[in-house]
Amino acid sequence: MRFSNSFCTNAICAPGRATLLTGKYSHMNGQIDNKVTFDGSQPTFIKMLQAAGYETALVGKWHLKSNPTGFDYWNILPDQGHYYNPDFIEMGVQSRRMGYVTDLTTDFALGWLDQRKGDKPFCLLLHHKAPHRNWMPAPRHYTLNRNTRFPVPENFFDDYSGRSAAAREQEMEIARHMLLCYDLKIPLTPVELATPEGKSDQPIWRSSYERLTPEQRQGWNAAYQPIIDDFRSRSLKGRELALWKYQRYLEDYTATVAAVDENIGRVLDYLDTAGLRQDTLVIYTSDNGFFLGEHGWFDKRFMYEESLRTPLVIRYPRGIAPGRLCEEMALNIDLAPTFLDYAGVAIPEEIQGESLRPVLSGQPPTHWRQSFYYHYYEHPAVHMVKRHYGVRTPRWKLIHFYDDIDAWELYDLQKDPREMHNLYGDPACTSIIAELQAELQRLARHYKDPHS
Repeated sequence: MRFSNSFCTNAICAPGRATLLTGKYSHMNGQIDNKVTFDGSQPTFIKMLQAAGYETALVGKWHLKSNPTGFDYWNILPDQGHYYNPDFIEMGVQSRRMGYVTDLTTDFALGWLDQRKGDKPFCLLLHHKAPHRNWMPAPRHYTLNRNTRFPVPENFFDDYSGRSAAAREQEMEIARHMLLCYDLKIPLTPVELATPEGKSDQPIWRSSYERLTPEQRQGWNAAYQPIIDDFRSRSLKGRELALWKYQRYLEDYTATVAAVDENIGRVLDYLDTAGLRQDTLVIYTSDNGFFLGEHGWFDKRFMYEESLRTPLVIRYPRGIAPGRLCEEMALNIDLAPTFLDYAGVAIPEEIQGESLRPVLSGQPPTHWRQSFYYHYYEHPAVHMVKRHYGVRTPRWKLIHFYDDIDAWELYDLQKDPREMHNLYGDPACTSIIAELQAELQRLARHYKDPHS
């Protein structure tokens, strides 16, 4: 079943992962941003499954600083990890592994599945690094989509007029903030290196590039030199440069995603071959959404749709009819109770999400949620997105930016799906604003958030 309305509750890496584990909002599990160290002593769904007799494993991106708890086996990337020849920390021991991170992560996951005890149920969390910045594709995908012309979002050249200062003061514009070397793979000239941006850009690129072996660098250089030569021959500026950056970004982003797609296929094929297809619940999702040029942006963080929405596809042949689309609102706080429900483990009252099992069975409760709460905290920080919280309903979205700003935004998602026209302050919207503010406060109380 595919969910067309799946959302995160705090669009950034570590908080999303903590919410997956705990079934709680960030203010309840303590992981409000990427700077905090996750408290691994707290209850998680994985510990509850382990206590119920499940073998548990975690492979890939962790990004929570503390060591994983509740797992019989773990093999994780330090921090964000690297795309090429990455270090992995296997049960506390760190070593470099040769290869491409998406392939290696899957190799380790399948290796664990192969050696596990066959008489026990299992829960495996397979967390890919890709497609996180800086989008380095696998060698077999270097030139994938190289000649594709990606459609440019209608609001790519958004000037943020009519919106709050939060939209204008961010630092995640493709045109202004995407790095030429680290992000777009164009080595800098001496003049560019002398700029403040260049002084930080090239060193972080080298930390990625220098992990490649001489043979790997040869392949990389052969694939990317034509792009470099073409760029240097054109002297692009202004809108032309912004559009070139967008196409360059999408080329590497989609090529990086291709390896994820292939490796998910490897896992599904393994389940088929091992005779596990019918009895295995598979959930595919992500920690947050991502901007691919909408509003001229990359990255996430904002409560706008592209950042807020997440993919969610769930397969369980024995209990879920295939090929269906679900339009009910699903949140990342719902995943922990869903795992527990299907495992027959009691769902603690402290978990804030709802099991998706009734929805997946085709019989959602009569009073399934018609609104949800969002809260983002990481400011000041990279990309400089202001702190904000808000409420979304099927039609409306109300956002309050706060801390060093006090600004409200209101969007009619039915008439303005790209969120270009802030209606807050429009006299015609007085009643809907009052309704949404009341609902926002109700949700904040319900989820025990003291900061809204």
